[in-house]
Amino acid sequence: HKLKEEKKKRKKKFIQENNMAENVASQENQVSKHQEVGHKSVLQSDALYQYILETSVYPREPEPMKELRELTAKHPWNLMTTSADEGQFLNMLLKLINAKNTMEIGVYTGYSLLATALALPHDGKILAMDINKENYEEIGLPIIQKAGVAHKIDFREGPALPVLDLLVEDTNNHGTYDFIFVDADKDNYINYHKRIIELVKVGGVIGYDNTLWNGSVVAPPDAPLRKYVRYYRDFVLELNKALAADPRIEICMLPVGDGITLCRRIS
Repeated sequence: HKLKEEKKKRKKKFIQENNMAENVASQENQVSKHQEVGHKSVLQSDALYQYILETSVYPREPEPMKELRELTAKHPWNLMTTSADEGQFLNMLLKLINAKNTMEIGVYTGYSLLATALALPHDGKILAMDINKENYEEIGLPIIQKAGVAHKIDFREGPALPVLDLLVEDTNNHGTYDFIFVDADKDNYINYHKRIIELVKVGGVIGYDNTLWNGSVVAPPDAPLRKYVRYYRDFVLELNKALAADPRIEICMLPVGDGITLCRRIS
């Protein structure tokens, strides 16, 4: 009888340990899947991110933004787009600071541009720059026109630095922008900052996107990273250090999308 009881206990313990092992494996598999998915969120689980989208973001997303998001999702470079939760955040931020004169460096199809245009008053203005107008004109512009906000946008095709240099050259442009959003070539973020800090007003805000850069900012040197992630990582790290040390701004790094750092100019 004692032998039977001992066998039962061993069997029960084996089942419990096996179940625990399966749970751990399942959790590890979830983490692995999370790292492979297309969205940019740094949240620990896909389910939590999906909860935010379905509870807070999608139900309140303006119809034009939803249409553009869904069209952009079909584009082969869709990872370049601003995430829906970040679009919602930018839209509210612009309203909170009563922005009127803004700038956007890096447009892609125009999802964040549309979020900005919808937030600005009727006479608001956005200077938008991108090296490629094709994605914007073919995918985003028709929706932006249909939404009735195209008149707010001054789109310039080509590198942003020459345009910024011309703006900085004229001191009448200094301190005239309420908000500037940068989501472009990471190796030029420092160069953009040197210029746009002169153009944003004291009390105005600059937003730098991708400042957590796929989480690679904390990856060990030998971590297996995609080539483009590895290439730009050092530039992002350099920017983050420079912003933290810049006495002209107050900063706040937020884990929204792929990380966005807000800089409020104070001098």
